[in-house]
Amino acid sequence: MKTQLLIGIDLGSSSLKALALEAASGRTVALSRMPLQHDRLPGGGCEVGEPMLRSALSAVLRDVAHQLGRRVADVRAIGCTGHGAGLYALDARCELAGGRAVASTDQRAGARAQSLAASHGPQLLADVGCQPWPGQPTVIAAELLGSDAVRSGALQRLMFAKDYVGFLLTGQIATDASDASTAGLLSVASGDWSPLAFSAPGIAGLGPQAFGPLVRSGEVIGTLQPSAASAHGLPVGIPVAMGAIDLLAAMTAVRAEERGRAVSVLGTWCVNAVIGPVLEPLPDVASTVNFGPRDRRLYMENSPSSMANIAWLAGVLGLPDARAVVDLAMSVPLGAGGLRFLPFVNGGGGVTAGFVGLKSHHTRGDMARAVVDAVAALHARHTARLAAGGLPVSASTVLGGGASDTRLVRLLAGLLGHPVERCADDETGARGAAIYAARSQGIDPHPLHANCDTVEPDASQARAHADFNASFNELIATMSPVFGHLAGHAPERAPQPPAATAAPVPPQRVEALP
Repeated sequence: MKTQLLIGIDLGSSSLKALALEAASGRTVALSRMPLQHDRLPGGGCEVGEPMLRSALSAVLRDVAHQLGRRVADVRAIGCTGHGAGLYALDARCELAGGRAVASTDQRAGARAQSLAASHGPQLLADVGCQPWPGQPTVIAAELLGSDAVRSGALQRLMFAKDYVGFLLTGQIATDASDASTAGLLSVASGDWSPLAFSAPGIAGLGPQAFGPLVRSGEVIGTLQPSAASAHGLPVGIPVAMGAIDLLAAMTAVRAEERGRAVSVLGTWCVNAVIGPVLEPLPDVASTVNFGPRDRRLYMENSPSSMANIAWLAGVLGLPDARAVVDLAMSVPLGAGGLRFLPFVNGGGGVTAGFVGLKSHHTRGDMARAVVDAVAALHARHTARLAAGGLPVSASTVLGGGASDTRLVRLLAGLLGHPVERCADDETGARGAAIYAARSQGIDPHPLHANCDTVEPDASQARAHADFNASFNELIATMSPVFGHLAGHAPERAPQPPAATAAPVPPQRVEALP
């Protein structure tokens, strides 16, 4: 009896990946990835061209098909996932507007997002569970395409990353609640499209129809059309299932909700999240996401840059990759001799990156250590904010590219103050997409889940980690009025957190901090 295969595709912030899994065992039998070269533009622009996206998809799928050989005929279904937000807008010719997609780290709509927050922020927070930010599709569209983009034909349809992949495969346009709600477009209470989320940015004629219907994750949206099958080396007619945003796909891959675990994603974005019960009033966290179930919500604290800070430093110092930065960092003790780093190279809400306390005796190693320490500390800070909101985060799983470096994970465990689980497999998003493909065919998904191991903190550094947390949070709080001044407004003071939490909690909510 032939073993059925499932393909998962993940259009991430920095690369496109595809893998094929055996349905019965969960074993990876083919894997391919291709980096995506983004164009960095004046004013904080970050774009990737349509030809690159199309060629990358064709390259990775053809590579997977080649690895499978004759077994390509055993592919039962395909699932897609991808990074959230950003702008994938189709024009009247059903091509990406301007021939490019815009990344969620794009900052050109920063002033527009701040203006929108000033005029509609509290209403939007209550309705859709988050404040406006520069990477929202509607905000980017208004900034780059103009208020009359729909009327002029510059914008006909909107999609998220995974939905663009699904469109290229099937010709169908649809989305799911996880992407739409994470982008601040659904009512948290009802799960329906929010009229305010579409009217507030000021794009005349833009509405929910631009995204197509909301389809549940794990439902078939279409089949592989002949032109796509030919381009990608796959059989015609393979069912393509609706997936979910990459965060939820990865959480599905490691059974985070099922096992009651929070996650920290050491990826381009600093993402920290947990699935919990519906809370009223909404907890004081960055985002509350209605991803479908009536009695559960996805709660998030995040910032636009995590490992992006380390990748940036690698380029500046001429090092080959992030691991080389961590190598250099670990040659210096925690704290880098008093040097601190603000880990916001991708900005967001008026914040900026920078070294604080830099002196002539500091070395490249100190700079690397300051950046690595700050990346881990920001994840710990965000996780502490989730805990202060009454959410269960005492058990954590670390995901993303940074999870493959045990040293970085152990540092995070120390700053959190407890052991953490990590999944060193950076294909958890694609694996989650394959699980949605399995669900679409009634295939038992349990063999497909990813394996994890446990990383213990360095107990001898417990006091040093606590002290560093306190100094890092004090630095962020101290910089709050500076960021507020630079952004043209004063930071908003939030209620004080409880006196005792699972990890040190900053004394003040920094409005400018995403």
